[in-house]
Amino acid sequence: MAEPRDLIGSWRMRSWTREAVATGVVSDAMGPNPVGYIAYHADGRMMATVFRAERPPANGGPLTEADKARLFDTMLAYVARYSIQGDQVIHHVERAWNPNWEADLSRPFTLVGRHLSIRGAPGVDPATGEEVIYRMEFEKV
Repeated sequence: MAEPRDLIGSWRMRSWTREAVATGVVSDAMGPNPVGYIAYHADGRMMATVFRAERPPANGGPLTEADKARLFDTMLAYVARYSIQGDQVIHHVERAWNPNWEADLSRPFTLVGRHLSIRGAPGVDPATGEEVIYRMEFEKV
């Protein structure tokens, strides 16, 4: 059984997939090759950020409301306390890019050497409204 100290460090995202519960179809949650990190600290805090590899280009000027909405849909970020119960890591989210995520997020995980896999319980995809199961793969950096 993993201990909190086993998660301490920075982890680079390798993949993030979503499985539609209704159909079983698996696809990339943030497109291919998302850019993301999750970091667990010894003080019991963590943070996560993920960006779609292909984001809308910047135009150099002030962002319009439409620009902001498109950028919002191509990322996620949150800060939390965390705890471990059995094979679950629980992110007690304090602030998030999407206030709907400011809750306790319980995630089954496996840790093998430098590879971390985190699954989500079935939940609603904020972009599509579909019920999905997410799977994230990380490598320790």
